[in-house]
Amino acid sequence: MNVICLEDEAFYSLVEEVVERIKEKHKISQDKWVSTERAMELLNIKSKTTLQNLRDTGAIVFTQPQKKIILYDYDSIMEYLKQHSKNTF
Repeated sequence: MNVICLEDEAFYSLVEEVVERIKEKHKISQDKWVSTERAMELLNIKSKTTLQNLRDTGAIVFTQPQKKIILYDYDSIMEYLKQHSKNTF
């Protein structure tokens, strides 16, 4: 059996490249879960309290894999924006 050793930077670079190739192969353009900062950017809000209210009311789907890490469902954010969009005259 052969053992291959990589430095941290090279390993993580390789992992990122593999993930990108998998996304390309399966035509995935967006991650399923986004960070708090990305969710706020998508919703164009500045307040974490507003984001928390959207979570508390069930307006957007989220997961909390660890105590201080909250991730938001990209599709539910897009659905929320679609539900609150207005048609022009």
